Amino acid sequence: MISTPPLPDGALPDLDFAAARRRLRGIVRRTPAIEASFGGITVWLKLESLQRTGSFKVRGAANRILTLTGSERRRGVVAVSSGNHGRAVAEVASRLGIAATIFVPDWADPLKVRAIADAGAAVVRCKGGYDAAEARAAAVAAEGGRTLVHPFDDLAVIEGQGTVMAEIAGDVAGVEEVIVPLSGGGLAAGVALAARAHGVRVVAVSASRAPVMVRSIEAGRPLSLPDRATIASALSGGIGTPNRHTFAAVRDLVAEHVVVKERAVRDAVRTLFERCRIVAEGGGAVGVAALRSGHRPRGRAAVVVSGGNIDAAALAALVARSRR
Repeated sequence: MISTPPLPDGALPDLDFAAARRRLRGIVRRTPAIEASFGGITVWLKLESLQRTGSFKVRGAANRILTLTGSERRRGVVAVSSGNHGRAVAEVASRLGIAATIFVPDWADPLKVRAIADAGAAVVRCKGGYDAAEARAAAVAAEGGRTLVHPFDDLAVIEGQGTVMAEIAGDVAGVEEVIVPLSGGGLAAGVALAARAHGVRVVAVSASRAPVMVRSIEAGRPLSLPDRATIASALSGGIGTPNRHTFAAVRDLVAEHVVVKERAVRDAVRTLFERCRIVAEGGGAVGVAALRSGHRPRGRAAVVVSGGNIDAAALAALVARSRR
């Protein structure tokens, strides 16, 4: 666990979250925040697992795609994704009549890959992991004059993800802390930038097998780490070297970092289903894993359950294992 001091206002871009919320009307759902208790700690769960496409990613993807010019729309879009961002890009692009190609690492969840294809996008599997898929996506976008919709390191994407914070502030009176999953940092950066207006501290939770952002912050520079198998696969992948936006935002605006182990993530997925009847994927459940691993919020807290795209058989196996 590490802590970093907040950055003074004005040191990072002031994004227009209100304009993003208006732009996203009709595409993004206002997801519920429900009260729940874990180990005697009461929190509010912000259920982005019930979002269109099953995760918060549609917020950033839609906000970016909606800023495209007519000629950019005609040329189409490209994205790299371990699953959720790709599905979000595919569905928004399909809705707007835009051609989309999604590059995925060879370990990407088959459930998510099918969902991308079902949404009408072309899917390209890439050997060599996430970084290799990212390189191919960037090359194809450049060659064809297509727009690369980055999964996190883009101001319009960050702005879209930050709309989560405005909804939390409206639904959880007096909220003092928001706990978010951390991977490339689009959600954490967006929430942290938006949270400044509400005086809310942000805690970011990384999976122990997908810790590239938190390790980069500890090192003082963006790192590239090998992909490792994890139940929190939505949090896997690199942060880009160089990284233009999210590294600085997460480094300077996230108040505290927590890293949770694989067993804790599995336990959180089971707990959310058995106690709350909430279906959450591993990457979406790390905030609850942090609570069950000893994190104690400072005041009234909301936890972003960021995605619910878990295979039914995998969820059933997790639940069955807990009952043996």
